[in-house]
Amino acid sequence: MKRRTRNLICIWIIILGLGNFVAYTVAYSYIGGDARNGYIQDGRYYVQGHYIHGLEGSRSEVSPGTWIYSYIHSITIWPTIAAVLLGTLILARPHIIATMKEGFVSGPTLITVFATVIVLVVGAMTVWFVIDFISTLRNH
Repeated sequence: MKRRTRNLICIWIIILGLGNFVAYTVAYSYIGGDARNGYIQDGRYYVQGHYIHGLEGSRSEVSPGTWIYSYIHSITIWPTIAAVLLGTLILARPHIIATMKEGFVSGPTLITVFATVIVLVVGAMTVWFVIDFISTLRNH
């Protein structure tokens, strides 16, 4: 793949990722929190927001569809973090390699370590959120 094409793809991944963060923030603010911090009780669905309406936070009752949407959107934040970080790392790769030719760790090794940590941490968090989502739905 040509460098220019790769860079444009990375830039678009970063832009789309930032768009997902903005959409999540707007939805969180609009419904008063998210389902990940909320709960289901007696067949009623609640989202909970920290510091939306005060220091103690608040909860809002929402429809089941809104609650499910909110939880799924919360799950997508983790892969979005990975995409933005990896896209940025790929864009910075030539500069990292050029400036880390000597020393304790080489540029390519550092990039590999960073990418591996990003994938492992974000992968674990995504799996944890998905398991919690499924568990919450099954128990109610």
